[in-house]
Amino acid sequence: MATREPPTFFKETRLNFEPSSASFVVDVNLASTKTRRQGNGSATTSIDRDALRTGNCASASGIYHRKHHNYPKSFLWRVLEDNHLLTIRTVDVCRPEKSSDTNLILNFHFTHAIRPACVALSDPSDHDALAVFVLDEAGQLYTLFLRPDSFRKRSFVEAGLGDAVKLFTLGALNNNFKIPYRLIAVSSEQLMLTLNDGGHMRLDKNTSPTASQAPWKETFYNAKGWVYGIRGLIGSRADHDTTAAAAAIETNLGLDNASFLFTVCLDHRLRIWNLKSGQVLGAMDLLNASRDPNEMGKWRLDPSQSNLIRIIGKTEGKRLCVTYSPVGSGEFKFWKLESDDENAVDVRDMYPGTQLVPKPPAGSDVWTLADFSVAEREGGHGLQMWLLWKNNVAYRVQELSFLINELPEVWRNRWRSVLHDTSIPSAPISGPSDSVDASERWLKLILSPGRFPHSTLEAALNAYEQAIGLEDNKVVARSKQTIAESICYAIASTSSLHKTRSGALDYEKFRADSETHWRKFYRILVEMDKPRGEALALAYEPTSEMPWIVCADSISAIRECSTLEQIWHNPLARHARLSDLSSLILTGQNFVEGFSDGMMQICQSVLRAELFEETSKTDQERIQFFSDKAGFWRQISDEDCAQVTEVLGQNFNLVTSNVYNDMLTICNETWTPKHATGHPLTDLGRKVVVKAAEDIADLQWNVCFSQLILLVHMEFEFDRPEDAIHNRINIGAVYRGLLQRLARLELVRWLASALLPTPFSREERSALVSGSAVGQTRRSSDEYKLNTVLEECVGHLLGIPDIAPDQSFSIPSAITKIGANLCAPDSDIELHPHYIQCALLVRNRPDLAAELGAFAARAPFSVYIQGRVALALHDYPAAADYFKKAAYGMSISQAHPGKHSSGLLDDSEWNFLFNGMPCYYAHIAALYEKYKAYTFVIDFARLALQFVNKNTKDGDVIRKEMQSRLFSAATATSRFELAHSTIVAMKDGALQHSCLRALIQKMCDNLHNSELVALSFPGLQNAVDEILAQKCQQTLDVVTGVPYHQILFSWRIKRNDYRGAATILLDRIQKLRQMGEGDQFTGEDTLDTIITRQYLMLINVLSCVDQKQAWITTEEYQAPPATKGAPAVRGKRKVVTLADIRKEYQDELDRIAAIQNNQFGFAAGDEMEIL
Repeated sequence: MATREPPTFFKETRLNFEPSSASFVVDVNLASTKTRRQGNGSATTSIDRDALRTGNCASASGIYHRKHHNYPKSFLWRVLEDNHLLTIRTVDVCRPEKSSDTNLILNFHFTHAIRPACVALSDPSDHDALAVFVLDEAGQLYTLFLRPDSFRKRSFVEAGLGDAVKLFTLGALNNNFKIPYRLIAVSSEQLMLTLNDGGHMRLDKNTSPTASQAPWKETFYNAKGWVYGIRGLIGSRADHDTTAAAAAIETNLGLDNASFLFTVCLDHRLRIWNLKSGQVLGAMDLLNASRDPNEMGKWRLDPSQSNLIRIIGKTEGKRLCVTYSPVGSGEFKFWKLESDDENAVDVRDMYPGTQLVPKPPAGSDVWTLADFSVAEREGGHGLQMWLLWKNNVAYRVQELSFLINELPEVWRNRWRSVLHDTSIPSAPISGPSDSVDASERWLKLILSPGRFPHSTLEAALNAYEQAIGLEDNKVVARSKQTIAESICYAIASTSSLHKTRSGALDYEKFRADSETHWRKFYRILVEMDKPRGEALALAYEPTSEMPWIVCADSISAIRECSTLEQIWHNPLARHARLSDLSSLILTGQNFVEGFSDGMMQICQSVLRAELFEETSKTDQERIQFFSDKAGFWRQISDEDCAQVTEVLGQNFNLVTSNVYNDMLTICNETWTPKHATGHPLTDLGRKVVVKAAEDIADLQWNVCFSQLILLVHMEFEFDRPEDAIHNRINIGAVYRGLLQRLARLELVRWLASALLPTPFSREERSALVSGSAVGQTRRSSDEYKLNTVLEECVGHLLGIPDIAPDQSFSIPSAITKIGANLCAPDSDIELHPHYIQCALLVRNRPDLAAELGAFAARAPFSVYIQGRVALALHDYPAAADYFKKAAYGMSISQAHPGKHSSGLLDDSEWNFLFNGMPCYYAHIAALYEKYKAYTFVIDFARLALQFVNKNTKDGDVIRKEMQSRLFSAATATSRFELAHSTIVAMKDGALQHSCLRALIQKMCDNLHNSELVALSFPGLQNAVDEILAQKCQQTLDVVTGVPYHQILFSWRIKRNDYRGAATILLDRIQKLRQMGEGDQFTGEDTLDTIITRQYLMLINVLSCVDQKQAWITTEEYQAPPATKGAPAVRGKRKVVTLADIRKEYQDELDRIAAIQNNQFGFAAGDEMEIL
């Protein structure tokens, strides 16, 4: 008869060991007194399956819970790299409020391999520290004394642990005289080493060792109990003696000056030792049965088994001992231990004649009990027992809560199981109409947070590349690529886009080939990942009632199931008043399971529109719209409809308003304890809660989605109108309630799946400061941690409530309640998408913020943040639309505006919001100016100026600032007419003059001379003339530089200032002469030079005025410049008339003609002879 699986009341939450930042890993190389024999292995650069298992999968692991100190309390240790690496980290879920996290992972590298089962930990009562004892293959005993700061401050470890690490070579282990079997830490000052010959070695720490005195005193015992002297050093066989202790545990039974060692030996006997005298106080069969001496070989235990005994209790002189015999189908035995002195222990079988045989998990597989735990529950709530079953790399966990006097009765039927999710998720098949291709779907699945570590991805990629025969040079070429790029490159190298017979591109075949190769890679990845899930140990912390499953390369926290999870995972169980709800939920799921992938995608697409798009439809119209758009009724057969009717009854009579209310209630489980964050969560605790919330959200989403589909189906499935379900149920309220929950769940799922690189806080940076310059250089690029958005945004709001000392509290229950509370629409933890978007913008991730836009509300501040997101993505038109939509709401004054923006807005920016339209638009203009989007600066600066009036607070200041920004944006976009009108409108003289000078400079530099001259500049013409005149005066190079003289000449001619124009022409003639550039010919005529042309223009200009006014003033140049281009020395001012100009022009012509005829002087001071 097949055994029935116990009901599921717990669920695993699996986490990887991969740290959120490489900066949290600290490597420590431990010295050795003996040299290591060199191996013949060669180093490889690629990661294969064997290397992955050796480097990442532990050969031994466990969790130690300190007894005398509360934080850090739980320590995880793992043995890696062929037993040469011991890594230790803390695994506390919560911490005291004023304590900092202990995030560091300490990697201790040993020269010699660590002996199996020879790692022991202890908790000194007089020091807040952790004592770690490790025995290697060379017989060296390492003592590591680690204080809490070792797990907080990197410099504390890298600077050198000093006396915290001590090394002692055990003399009896040299030359294999004695072979260690198990190492047990009795305390931080006493160790017990069981030997394979059945003897024991007791190591007592010398409190004040000297140079001549060893730090540890060695004492040997054998099964007869007498103390070894020199004879104890006699060698023994390499195999295990039947009296060798496969498992051992020490206890004092609550008595002072007493110490007892309980050992389960390979001969299937339980022995009790007095550690002080070395005497064996008693021995009995493990099952308290009489054995035939000739059949003792059948009861011999396997030497590899070690989890065979547990002792619990707090009463003085009394303890409960639980042993397990793995022989046959296995059996537990409960013993009552009593003692009133150190020389005797009374051991009594609590249930004689009762066989406590555990039932393995259901199925045909062969399961082996690998570990178990028994503990007293806090508050006197009986005992709790946990069993770990293994079958190769698969495992299952069972739990039993009981009172000691009712154990035989509850042993058969009160076991509860832990859900171990072994399903392998797969990406949906991509269809021709999908907007997302296969690569994006598979990458989203493979790279989802916490699913596969980077090392496993690398190993799977190497295996896939070898399978497809990818060339080595192409493999090396991907060294600078991300893992996602490398995977896509390898997949793409196997698929090609071909043409059909008609010559068209065959996209369908390409899509099918890509899908096939993605599935091949995924199968390799899953196979590579399986060894990581092999369970190594079961750990249980009684104070918090927290169980853990430690695997080869992962750890699973066991939490309680939520109400919905209990219904979902126990479909055949009776759920009291929720039985109708259970039927409804399971019917909905079975109904949707028949949908094809394509139909599911269509339904989800229609659902997304319902969730995130505004609508003016009534509830009935929305349900009708969903049915018409999804069209799932096309794929529903009569058999599918009959199955629904069979469970829910004719006309769905089982479905009532109360059933729907129950369903909406269990999908809205809130939790608001007093002092909810009395014990804030650690980084590990946040990861556990976020992963639990993600699991709960996935399940609730599936349930709500299937119920939405089923509701729509039932609404239109009736024979007579009076039989319609809406006649007795308010389906509109149910429909809206489901949509509300689906919207919240979508948000939680997105937050839990998006990764966000976050810089370290100031406290974290100071803790991670390296003790060496090399370490600082190596971590220059690792100054951030990679967590999910949900962890970063709400992690600080999560915690375990304060509990009175006399009360118990179950952390597995708290994890589920916190996770369910995060998913609840009515949760006190508000997940405002726009606030999360602010945090993402602060961390320069507008791409992630844009994905959250669909969840954002329509409130003014939320719309404003959407504008900030679009602005950060350089989508300026979309940002402008958002900013304009939010303008009214963001400009209305509020008494107490909540200034929450995760640091996106500073105080000066907040002052512009909720303070009128001018301030708001001024703020938007300033934002666009930061991005140099000057076109939009112009738009919003104009809007700000438009709303400024005499009643505007600080109106003059805003007007001045906006005019300045408007002018700057106009000149940057070469909109000079706008810049001109802006300058004219300015009332601030200093600003006006500064902008005027800048405009002239800009237009002249960019050769917009005609546009400048055409501008009117009312009231500013003299200022323009003065600025241009200054530029002319400062200009030395009048040939190749900015033609300020010509511009000013045109300016003055335009305004009929002929004498002024003549003045600037004469100045240009003089500077041309000083430069020596005046004799260059500009045409075929030899008399046509730059200077002669200027003279002609000068004569023409002066001829335009009255003859009496045809004169100008100028300054004489008294001395030529020493170097070309240097400023000339000006002399006295003089009056130059038109006649003088004509004479100078004639003299210039004569001079040129004389030069052409070679009539010029040969020496300085010679005058040309003019004929």
